[in-house]
Amino acid sequence: MDYFAIKWLHILSATVMLGTGFGTAFHMFFTNRSGNVQAIAVTTRLVVRAGWWFTTPSVLIQPLSGLWMVHLAGFPLGPRWITWSIALYLLAGACWLTVLWLQARMRDMAAQAARGAAPLPPRYWRYEKIWAALGFPAFGVLLVVYWLMVHKPA
Repeated sequence: MDYFAIKWLHILSATVMLGTGFGTAFHMFFTNRSGNVQAIAVTTRLVVRAGWWFTTPSVLIQPLSGLWMVHLAGFPLGPRWITWSIALYLLAGACWLTVLWLQARMRDMAAQAARGAAPLPPRYWRYEKIWAALGFPAFGVLLVVYWLMVHKPA
């Protein structure tokens, strides 16, 4: 594969990763605010599914294609923009893995509440606070990584 094909794949996977992450977070955040347990059960189920189907492949493609482009372009791994990109990506990844775990638990709690026509348990709302607290900074960190990738500051 040539450099521009890998670059296209890298940009596409970055778009899918950020777009899916932002879109699903938006829907889950506002559906949670509705308080409608049936809607929350459906939304959390689909958010977890989108995470596995779309975000996970993109999360894996990003470092592979990025490092491949660095290699093909002849960049050393030492420049600060590369070091910071990798470090921040790992930080966002740590948040994302925790968010995935939380979403799966929230999905299960919402499904159980919906089946029993019961309210969501207090644990759901504790998880939701942690989910939001991790999601906002992870999104911001990824925006910084995007900026570093585009600008490659000296």
